[in-house]
Amino acid sequence: MRYRKLGNTGLAVSEIGFGTIPILQGSVPVLPDYYNLNDEEALAVMEHAFGLGCNLYDTAIVPEYGDAERKLGLFAARVGREKLVISDKARFFDGNEMYQAVEASCGHLGTCPDLYFVHQVDAEHEEEVFQKGGALDALTELKAEGKIRFAGIASHYYDILRKGAADSRVDVLQGSGNLLERGMLDRLKKEHMFSDKGFLVNKVYAAGILPAFFPVRTLIRSVLSYPVSSALIGIGTKEQAEAAMGWEPAGERERLPSFEEVLSVLEKDYDPISCDRCQRCVCPYGTEIHTLFRQYQYYFLGKEYWALRKLDLGIEESAAYCRECGEMPCMDQCPRGIRIPDAIERVRQLVREHPIAQPAGRHTIKETQKTG
Repeated sequence: MRYRKLGNTGLAVSEIGFGTIPILQGSVPVLPDYYNLNDEEALAVMEHAFGLGCNLYDTAIVPEYGDAERKLGLFAARVGREKLVISDKARFFDGNEMYQAVEASCGHLGTCPDLYFVHQVDAEHEEEVFQKGGALDALTELKAEGKIRFAGIASHYYDILRKGAADSRVDVLQGSGNLLERGMLDRLKKEHMFSDKGFLVNKVYAAGILPAFFPVRTLIRSVLSYPVSSALIGIGTKEQAEAAMGWEPAGERERLPSFEEVLSVLEKDYDPISCDRCQRCVCPYGTEIHTLFRQYQYYFLGKEYWALRKLDLGIEESAAYCRECGEMPCMDQCPRGIRIPDAIERVRQLVREHPIAQPAGRHTIKETQKTG
């Protein structure tokens, strides 16, 4: 395991961070149905990762992440709190609610987290988070009180992360990216303002689907080739910890596949849309074009029910707006030359031809998260 600076925090974190979703137990919305670890099983997996050199553990508040926050607290007490960097988060945008959430997290953990993020900030809540008295102000106050060490913004949106990078109250950022969805990482690499912020990358496996197509080593090396601090990987077994944390740095000179080469691999299974989610395609009607294209890709990559459920929330309306639009600024903004109206029509046809069915039965870890 190697370690990288976490921006200007003074902390050094393992290149691979431990994502705690797979250590959950019970009925939790974010819990995949192929995991269900009790306390001792979860502690054993976390301890195995620790033995491999992992010192960064990322979680979120109860009940959103179920019992993961509590389990991480037990683990910290077992191995020694001072040996870990704990990253926590809550999806509250109001300052008062965020303040209370952090205090609750400290109680669940039995200690104070090092990093605390406003979780999944989007355009709808952006103003509330950044304004006076918002969640970011609350984290700043909590930092001054010593209840957290560093404040962060976590988002799937480049413009919001860029705003966070320019804000002096923000110490750390968390965003998504992987070998396929690399557009946002390509953009932040070119922006100097990101260099002073610690950056954690999630969705490295794209919700667990990319290891069926590419070796884990390649997936991890791809995100670590960017100026980021750590790649967060959801770990639910000792074998997964070894696959993620035991990759060989000696192979770094091996050339990483280009975006076009990634598409060529996927083309063996379906006709992909050549979108890397750079998020430059701003729609005047508010359609998140890159999100529609992600769900289309995920449908064919093994997340059929999940993808269709999200696509069905407005694809007919989005397609109608696209047909009526005379300006089509998204076409000018797309660096990959995607004919966006045609691609959106493909997405609409997918939803029309495949009515949403209930998800199939439980899947095994081997079926769902291959290590390649």
